[in-house]
This record gives sequence, structure tokens and C-alpha cells, in this order.
Amino acid sequence: MKRFWTQASVTGGPGHWGVALDGRPLRTPARAALLVPTEALASAIAAEWNAQGPQVNPRSLPLTGFANAAIDRVAPDAAAFASRLAAYAQSELIAYRADGPASLLTAQAQAWDQWVDWLARRYDVGLTITTGIMHVAQPPATLARIATAFAAFTPFQLAPLDPIVTITGSAVLALAVAEGELDATAAHDIAHVDARWQEEQWGRDPLAQAAEASRRADLAAAVACLRLLPA
Repeated sequence: MKRFWTQASVTGGPGHWGVALDGRPLRTPARAALLVPTEALASAIAAEWNAQGPQVNPRSLPLTGFANAAIDRVAPDAAAFASRLAAYAQSELIAYRADGPASLLTAQAQAWDQWVDWLARRYDVGLTITTGIMHVAQPPATLARIATAFAAFTPFQLAPLDPIVTITGSAVLALAVAEGELDATAAHDIAHVDARWQEEQWGRDPLAQAAEASRRADLAAAVACLRLLPA
């Protein structure tokens, strides 16, 4: 798509901030009005559009994408969307430890144990830690508490939490990010401690590096979106 506007600007007011391109309000793919809860997010979306060159690059409009998703995909059934994200706790990344070698076990413990402890302090529930890849059931109280936490998020929070949960593979780390305990870089590094250990043993693969760069960019955009929303 070629650029068809000169200036993107913020419109609206408290609780219903919008963005207009040369005075024409932005709409979602489903043709709903693109209205967001904070002026900060609307300003950042306008900045994305103003930064476009002669050809529009959708990958450089991540905040617009999150707003579209919140309105078109999440809001119609936010409870179901939240439940799907919370379900990642059933196979929670930081609960599954390798059965060797010792250096990998140490790396996992150093990266993950503090977040097991954080979950216990913050939500008063624990994780069942296991070795290997065989599924282990997490305590029902833990799953229920995490589900309740995700159910409390708004559609605009759930939209960026989606890639945070899927990229990290962890409901617990996503909650820590949402509460400001982790930034994007730390969340990625903690979630991919196994990959870093493998690279230390065998070196880096160019394709893996490209995939990592893409994940990091997506994670950074999602966290940036969260930080532009009310706590």
C-alpha cells in the first residue's frame, strides 16, 4: 500500500482517543472506530503512521495492530481470550527442567527459580516442578489463580499479552511483564535460556539469529504497548 496521507493526528478525548489521517479517522479491519483508552497510545499510533515512507510497511505498525486486535478479536469475547492465555500455565515453561547436563540445569535454575518464588509471593500459589518433557498437572489452585489474574485484564491489555505469552511460553513470565517486573529483553532471555545454552555449546546459527531478532522485536512492541496503557 502506498502512503495516501500527509499527517496523522490524535483526536477525541479521555477514554476514547482516536487517530486521523488527514482528518479521516482510522478504522479497524472490521470497520470499527479505532478508539484507544489513553492519549499516550493514540499518540504512539499516530507516530507510527507519520513515520511511514512512500510505501506502508505493516510490520512497522505494531501498536496499530494491537489496537485492531483488541477491538476486533479480543473485545467480542475477552473472557475466552483470557482463558486461552491463562491455559499456558498448564504446561508452564519454568516448571519443566532438563534432566541434564548439570550446566543446563544450573542455567535453568538461575533463570527460573526466582519467578517460581515471585509467583508464590505475589499470588500465594506454587508450581509443581518436573524433570523431562512428560506432562505434569499443576495444582488446581494455581491454575485458578492465574486464570483469575488474566481475566482481570482489559481487551487492550490482552492483545499485547498474547504474543508475550506465546513467545515466552509462560503465563507466569507474562504476568511479571504485565506488572512491570520484567522488561522485554529480560523476558526473552529468561524464556530462551535453553537456546542460549545450546549456542554456547555449538555456536550460533544465522537462521536462528534471524528468528530471534524477529521474536525480540515482536516482544518489544508488545511490552511497549502495555506500558502505554493504564496499570
